[in-house]
Amino acid sequence: MSSSIPAIPAGSTRGSQGGSMTMGELLELPPAVSVATAAQALGIGKDKAYALIKADRFPARVIRLGATTRVATASLWDALGVKG
Repeated sequence: MSSSIPAIPAGSTRGSQGGSMTMGELLELPPAVSVATAAQALGIGKDKAYALIKADRFPARVIRLGATTRVATASLWDALGVKG
């Protein structure tokens, strides 16, 4: 996992418009999310997220279900320093 991803402070007000999520949005995520949603949470683009997955360097646990790729929310929280 990369250590360069900043933790989101508990009082963060960054919203979807800024390319990342608020703490409330993060805590409301289902157990597994799309790569696009995980990328938004990390504040990176979807293409960058897929490139990291392909290089086996994505900072959260990736779940491959046939042609579908999901990201485990609990490991996404860990990568962001979020306590769920």
